[in-house]
Amino acid sequence: MFSQKRAISYAPVMGFEGFDADDDAALARRIIACAPARDAAAEAEICRRLGPRIRLYGLKHLRSEAAAADLRQDVLVMVLEKLRAGAVRDPEQVASFVLGTARQMVIDGRRGARRRVRILEAFPVDLTPGDEEPPEPLDTKRLGPCLSALPERDRTVLVLTFYDDRSADAVAAELGLSAGNVRVIRHRALERLRGCLSAAGGEA
Repeated sequence: MFSQKRAISYAPVMGFEGFDADDDAALARRIIACAPARDAAAEAEICRRLGPRIRLYGLKHLRSEAAAADLRQDVLVMVLEKLRAGAVRDPEQVASFVLGTARQMVIDGRRGARRRVRILEAFPVDLTPGDEEPPEPLDTKRLGPCLSALPERDRTVLVLTFYDDRSADAVAAELGLSAGNVRVIRHRALERLRGCLSAAGGEA
């Protein structure tokens, strides 16, 4: 839970100047009190009040109107779900809760983007223009069994690397290995995974 001090210090960051935090809190309390039913008017009003502030935060950190709009929608959905579930323990701090949610979504989005880049590097696709048919997308139905077929240590290294977005040093510390050993295991696991996917594709 955020402290009052943090809530005050965060206000300028999200462009909260000129907004009455008491009104935000009153709307949050209405939504919580109405659950499990819905106070549609209170929900619409809190979205109207918070939406522009989330958008400004998104523009500042994502530098894209489309990304800021997506962030606004995702944060509002999350905040409404938490309010309806009574998961916002202090309605007075709803503005700080919104900021924390927006900030975490931005961080998660950046991690996801880095993860996608690393996966593409591990499974390169030729995107050179030409008359050839576009490459077949990765078949997630084949990927699951191929991952499961890997030795547990290999699978763990791949999951920590590409899902948890950890460096070789971090994976090594987690598993009690050297960073060099992790890189070797990762390389061999990727080779096994590619071989399995190719074989499974040929059988399809």
